[in-house]
Amino acid sequence: MTTTILFWRRLDVEGLERLELTVTPDAILADSSVICLEAGGFRLDHRWRLSPEWRALSVRVERWGPEGHHALALERTGAGWRVGGAARPDLDGAEEPDVSVTPFCNTFPIRRTPQAPGASLTLDTAFIDGAALTVARSRQRYDRQGPGRLRYVDLGLSAGFQADLVVDSRGLVVAYEHLFERIAPPT
Repeated sequence: MTTTILFWRRLDVEGLERLELTVTPDAILADSSVICLEAGGFRLDHRWRLSPEWRALSVRVERWGPEGHHALALERTGAGWRVGGAARPDLDGAEEPDVSVTPFCNTFPIRRTPQAPGASLTLDTAFIDGAALTVARSRQRYDRQGPGRLRYVDLGLSAGFQADLVVDSRGLVVAYEHLFERIAPPT
């Protein structure tokens, strides 16, 4: 079992995330808190359970803000998803969840994007809007630019948005153009 602590700073608004990632032979678990001044200021916790192949099995998102506390649970059911225990046929075939306020979930498709420069991976996601705690289907593409470098292209809800990503050897985001950068706490 290995546990890693990661921190990301938001670049577009004031915000910080702390994520604890635990990898065991049977599962990958992530437990994270995001504090952000966006949308009146909020705290958002997200807890993930992944397969050893880095496929999301479930995520629970809780948000505290000016409008109170709200929670959302998303769970894989074969090729589909349940949201709050209810089947969501509109999400059938969506390959992974994507939570708007964290770069962590980009890791899942990044790890599956072929390594050859110029290679691409296009997928549908179950996009979770962190401010509204809503889930909608969206489409994304990851273009491999070279070792540890990709371009994210939104083809769905934010069509036209693009950002260059720098990732480490595990596919975890180090820099996400315009939005996030990984930081280390002072020693």
